[in-house]
Amino acid sequence: MKLTLSALTLAAVLSTGAQAQGLSYPATRKVDQVDTYHGTAVADPYRWLEDDNAADTKAWVVQQNQVTDQFLAAMPQRLPARRIYTELYNFERFGIPFREGGRYFWTRNDGLQQQNVLYTAKSLTDTPQVALDPNAMSKDGTVALSGVVPSRDGKLLAYGVAGAGSDWQTWKVRDLATGQDLPDTIEWVKFSSAAWTADGKGFFYARYDAPKAGEALKGANYFQKLYYHRLGTAQADDVLVLENRDDKEWGFGAGVSDDGQHLLVTVWKSAGSKNGLMVLPLPKGAFAGGKPQAISLDFDAQYVPVVTVGQRLIVKTDKGAPRGKLISVDLKNPAPAGWKTLVAEGPDAMTGASAVGGRFLLSYLHDAATLVRVHAADGKALSDVKLPGVGTAGGFGGHWNAAETFFSYTSLTTPASIYRFDVKTGKVSAFKEPKTAFNTDEFETRREFVTSKDGTRFPIFIAAKKGLKLDGSNPTILYGYGGFDVSITPAYGVTAATWLKMGGVYVMASIRGGGEYGSAWHEAGTKLKKQNVFDDFIAAAEWLVKNKIASPATLAINGGSNGGLLVGAVTNQRPDLFAAAVPQVGVMDMLRYQNFTIGWAWATDYGTSKDSPEMFKALLAYSPVHNIKSGVNYPAVMVTTGDHDDRVVPAHSFKYAATLQAAETGPAPKLIRIETNAGHGAGKPTSKIIEERSDILAFFANTMKLEVK
Repeated sequence: MKLTLSALTLAAVLSTGAQAQGLSYPATRKVDQVDTYHGTAVADPYRWLEDDNAADTKAWVVQQNQVTDQFLAAMPQRLPARRIYTELYNFERFGIPFREGGRYFWTRNDGLQQQNVLYTAKSLTDTPQVALDPNAMSKDGTVALSGVVPSRDGKLLAYGVAGAGSDWQTWKVRDLATGQDLPDTIEWVKFSSAAWTADGKGFFYARYDAPKAGEALKGANYFQKLYYHRLGTAQADDVLVLENRDDKEWGFGAGVSDDGQHLLVTVWKSAGSKNGLMVLPLPKGAFAGGKPQAISLDFDAQYVPVVTVGQRLIVKTDKGAPRGKLISVDLKNPAPAGWKTLVAEGPDAMTGASAVGGRFLLSYLHDAATLVRVHAADGKALSDVKLPGVGTAGGFGGHWNAAETFFSYTSLTTPASIYRFDVKTGKVSAFKEPKTAFNTDEFETRREFVTSKDGTRFPIFIAAKKGLKLDGSNPTILYGYGGFDVSITPAYGVTAATWLKMGGVYVMASIRGGGEYGSAWHEAGTKLKKQNVFDDFIAAAEWLVKNKIASPATLAINGGSNGGLLVGAVTNQRPDLFAAAVPQVGVMDMLRYQNFTIGWAWATDYGTSKDSPEMFKALLAYSPVHNIKSGVNYPAVMVTTGDHDDRVVPAHSFKYAATLQAAETGPAPKLIRIETNAGHGAGKPTSKIIEERSDILAFFANTMKLEVK
């Protein structure tokens, strides 16, 4: 039955599935849309929901939110969960400091500010001054800083802003002495920062062309270009540095070497970790034109520039070393035959490399926990950085001639503290340690190992109150991601802390598809091997049940973006194993994801339905939208998305929720929570974070009958 807009808005027509479940879901009309892939016909009855700007889609969003709001408002756990979340969120938080032009810069949030504020000071003992406050840029707190880059002399600040969670950025330049913005304005920036030339006269950045009237930036119709902007000139006069019209998947990341003598360009294709590397001389620290020359454009490995020392470029790579190594490239003769290994591949995955104080600081993951090792300029191992415990450390940026660097350290039950590291002496000292209402002494984290379906072993991190009773009755959240070389390591988050304080157990799984054990680990969870990711996550859930941490009645799963895909796929494959599932901003339609915004870039991990019959078959086998089982009792599901998400478009979640509601999946609720004026999550204001995440926890608690006081 095709409904008019007025009927869709007003009629209380229920699908058969909704009636069976006892909830009055809005009726979602179906269309006769069928696509053929390699000779196989696949129905797509909710194709119309892909147009999130259409009036009937907007009306559907309003109706769905009404149902969800009514359900959430009736939960006795909602207000207590929000109170606890707010209490734990309200603590002073700091970003990792960095130094440029005789100034220190770092971010701070006093606790409940909508966005972090950028501060600057001449020394660490001076009273910091506000350099930039994004909270003054919008009334609702939805404008966020997407990047800040000071000029080499520390006088000017290039900064990017994004609104409503969008990936689109506008870049401006602020005079730090006056606090006023210069006329320079850069538009149509996405997935790019800025890189100043050493003379301070301009910066490199990457952007897309502005769309023509009536056109939209979708798929590969538009491609990224690298430009140089000279201060005081219009964006229309910016110099085109690099583009590739023959391969529109190319994107660019620009950096200027520590000595200011080279532009270093990383060339990315899609969202994979393999990239190209190019270099352009900058005589006397200025841009004089010219085209970057290739170090490697084979896209056969990762190539991350670390530092230039004279005419040698130090690069972190996994070329011939799946767990990573450090190499030295002669810029006068950069052919691979002349590359020299500076630090060889070791037993642990090298996840980061920086050059500070004439030494290399190399970060590794050992069973998903951070280790940091110090090496001399010739590659010789010197010492390890003494970290506070088994957890996650990040930062360690700085300059080759600097004496210090800063890093953060966190664990599942320890909020991130900021530390200063003296490179010469090896001394670690606290810079900022947050004070929070969360009592870390009451809880503990332990690392366990799970064996997957095919015998692969991987770690999980379990945070719980000390003295946890192992009888299977503990309300437990299992979180995962499993993709795009992203490592899941133990780190404090208010969501986990709130759940722990509510009386639950929080578990993180470091599964295949991530970067916890190097490039081979990542590749083992991609394309035709993607099922390994789901098998690992299911194995983690089964381990929790077997070891009586939880039971199917007390186990919930959660993940976002690629992790939303994980939750959707696993819910379909093992609906009997979970009490509740919340996929956030998930990639749910695996046959069409590449058709929207940046979706085409994910093909390195997923493959596409057009690639081959084999690839199509594999995608169809786990695509969340296409594998919902009618006639099977599902756990309680609450899908979350944002109506302005221009990375994983909301159509994924819309179609998945509509399909769930129309199917016969038992009495448990099948809801969708759609955040308005919000995107993928980056830059989301504090108030929206608290509301959304506390609702998720309350939904879990309500499902598992956990009382919250």
